[in-house]
Amino acid sequence: MARKRKDIPMNTTDLVEKLALAQGLTKVAAKAIVEDVLKAIADAAAAGDEVNFPGFGKFKTKDVPAREARNPSTGATIQVAASRKVTFQPAKALKDKLNG
Repeated sequence: MARKRKDIPMNTTDLVEKLALAQGLTKVAAKAIVEDVLKAIADAAAAGDEVNFPGFGKFKTKDVPAREARNPSTGATIQVAASRKVTFQPAKALKDKLNG
């Protein structure tokens, strides 16, 4: 596994290597699986669907209303458009694993 330092976050390559090793797959096959999973999550989020992985957590979309903000350089008031964002809510099992 290429990742050796704790301060370097896991990336797609690290995940592919870990999956290939754990499941006896080639890196090409593992990469295709990872990309398909991430695409399915992104497609569901774009459609406004919740993606639930029991024991891991939920990906949800949230509507963020339009608002006024200030430009820190000039102090001028600007309008920030409404948008959608993806949030992640960890499951209890994941929280428990993180906290001992």
